[in-house]
Amino acid sequence: MIGGKKKCIGLIFGGHSNEHEVSISSAKTVFQAFNAQKNKERFTVKAFYINKYGDWLDSDISEKILIGEFKYYKTKKQKIFNQEKINFLEGIEFQNIDVWFPLLHGINGEDGSIHGLIRFTRKPLVGCGIIGSALGMDKILMKTIFSNLKLPQVNYLVFQNEDLNDKQVKNKIIDEILKKLKFPVFVKPSNSGSSLGISKVKNESEILLALEKAREIDPRILIEEGLEVREIECGIIGNSKLLTSEIGEVNYSSEWYDYDSKYHSDNKIIIPAAIDSKIKKEIKEIAIRSCRALNIFGFARVDFFLEKSSNKILLNEINTIPGFTKNSMFPMLWEASGLKIEQLVAKLVDISLDL
Repeated sequence: MIGGKKKCIGLIFGGHSNEHEVSISSAKTVFQAFNAQKNKERFTVKAFYINKYGDWLDSDISEKILIGEFKYYKTKKQKIFNQEKINFLEGIEFQNIDVWFPLLHGINGEDGSIHGLIRFTRKPLVGCGIIGSALGMDKILMKTIFSNLKLPQVNYLVFQNEDLNDKQVKNKIIDEILKKLKFPVFVKPSNSGSSLGISKVKNESEILLALEKAREIDPRILIEEGLEVREIECGIIGNSKLLTSEIGEVNYSSEWYDYDSKYHSDNKIIIPAAIDSKIKKEIKEIAIRSCRALNIFGFARVDFFLEKSSNKILLNEINTIPGFTKNSMFPMLWEASGLKIEQLVAKLVDISLDL
């Protein structure tokens, strides 16, 4: 046993985020993996659930949520009785944690917020740090860096903090989209995940509604040109040396890979993807290069488009806390690469400890 004693893993999940339910599903999978017989010899797990109001619940209730004995939606906003002493971590026993494993998808987690908080505990964490997380979450900053490095991407436009109530502003945005991009286009909030707030726009009449939908999540909006593509994904783990998984492909029956497709549909997952070995090699090289560019390490999933007509590789985005649900690609990619979920979570802890 490494270190001579069991390591206590602090599993953080839930969160004040529009991906709250996805986080719970991911945490259930990881919790079960750590409780596999072989891992129980090395690890104990202490769960920390953050409800939709942002309140941290104690580990007993948190664990009951993970094993299905308590329903997360029954938790209520905690009242603060002493306004002079507001400490959202008061009563949470986290001093004996050896390694943190944050599984907070979306805002207040995947954007680096939780990583900043964890830093004050002076304990290692599974995943990358504040900068890589923030850049990986922010689609506009991420794409700007990729553009400067000449990494291949779809054509896109950026609109930041525009007043959509101003008719002139609306007309300017629509005119620029019509002039510079071809339909269909995808309208996305800069900071979101699981395809939430994203719309596929097929003509001019649909633009304004899509902009308003995206703005409900983030006033900074990204518009991408939609192409006929295959959805290709690659897993990354490691620190100083990044390792790539097998390449996978998602075939979905819906019109595009939206939230329902990701979590509620029977998609066809193909691992390894049926693509040329040369293309696979190039995808893996771009995956590593893009993670290095954003200071992303620990673990991540890098998403690509492969244009059907040309086989051109296009870098889409990086997810620094990819899903661990039963439908999630990341654990599937690593199982196909020789790491079952029980081995994967243990490997991620070892990486965080540089073992």
